[in-house]
Amino acid sequence: MAQATVEEIYKKHGHVVLRRARALLGTDADAREVVQDLFASLVARPEQFGDRSAVTTWLYSATTHLCLNRIRDARSRTRLLDERGAPTSDTGGGRPAEDLVLVRQLLARLPEDLATAAVYFHVDEMTHEEVARVMRCSRRHVGDLLKRLDAWAREETACTPS
Repeated sequence: MAQATVEEIYKKHGHVVLRRARALLGTDADAREVVQDLFASLVARPEQFGDRSAVTTWLYSATTHLCLNRIRDARSRTRLLDERGAPTSDTGGGRPAEDLVLVRQLLARLPEDLATAAVYFHVDEMTHEEVARVMRCSRRHVGDLLKRLDAWAREETACTPS
């Protein structure tokens, strides 16, 4: 992939990457860092795209991966919780900010494959087939991941005092 191609991809799809990162991370600053990291990585190692899928599919998957890694980072997680404190306003999507902080905390504790499947299925409301295509796995594997996610959530609920 040539430098000019990365620039074209950024101009055409950068806003989509930013919107995705902002939705997962909750802050514009963190989202902009992910956009920068993603496109800098693509400039440095263009072979990572490899034309194995549509560029939008690759960007979507890579953005989700970077965001989940950022969420898992303990320092970022602590800073995010400190910044959010005890929010009371809506985030614009109809979900209270407290719910988004809780979701980010849960995602940080999940194994990467479960967190990724959870975001695609529950947040993005993708079908099993769509999740499988983005994650490059079988629909059966997606079903297995979602069953493991449900079991994990039940265990977490059972362990959490009311």
